[in-house]
Amino acid sequence: MVRRILVWDVPTRVFHWLQVLSFGGAYLTAFSERLRNYHVALGYILLGLLVFRLLWGFVGTRYARFSSFLFNPGEIIAYLLAMVKRKPAHYLGHNPAGSVSVWLLLALGMFVCVTGVMALQDDASDLVVDMHDISTDIMLGVIALHLVGVLMSSILNRENLVRSMFTGLKSAESDEGVRHSYSWLGVLMVAAVIIFWFAYVKRPLG
Repeated sequence: MVRRILVWDVPTRVFHWLQVLSFGGAYLTAFSERLRNYHVALGYILLGLLVFRLLWGFVGTRYARFSSFLFNPGEIIAYLLAMVKRKPAHYLGHNPAGSVSVWLLLALGMFVCVTGVMALQDDASDLVVDMHDISTDIMLGVIALHLVGVLMSSILNRENLVRSMFTGLKSAESDEGVRHSYSWLGVLMVAAVIIFWFAYVKRPLG
């Protein structure tokens, strides 16, 4: 019997959407000196979120753990070929193709943030600034591919993956959902981001 089960816990969902907002906001505020404090604040928020996600990848719930979406190259290629044939296997957590985008976004996100912090230093070289800009553009490309993959998987598997990342729920014939949503941790994450935001943006430009 098909039932709705909890797959994505609250901290994972909060991380996902705050990552979208912080990266998107940082990108949009990167081209104005007047908005520099906003850009930097959003960058630090993204860095904090990524550090949390790295930790949550080891201690989080079943489908949030890195071990749940570790696939070898053969499995990834086989899944991509299955997508071409419109017969991909269904995964409750990240599928092999989705896992690639997750790993890339985590790695690129960390690189963008670290080079961003380095670029803030008075003695920052042009190379650091260039690496920050280039990695940001690459990340935008990966995000575009990720969105295409989400759309294709949603159509081929007949499930709304975007809605699942809001509700945390997916349809399954087995009861393999996570038992705890950790809502309290999600609330703490949002509160921490809000407090940091208002504390940082009031700083004078420097």
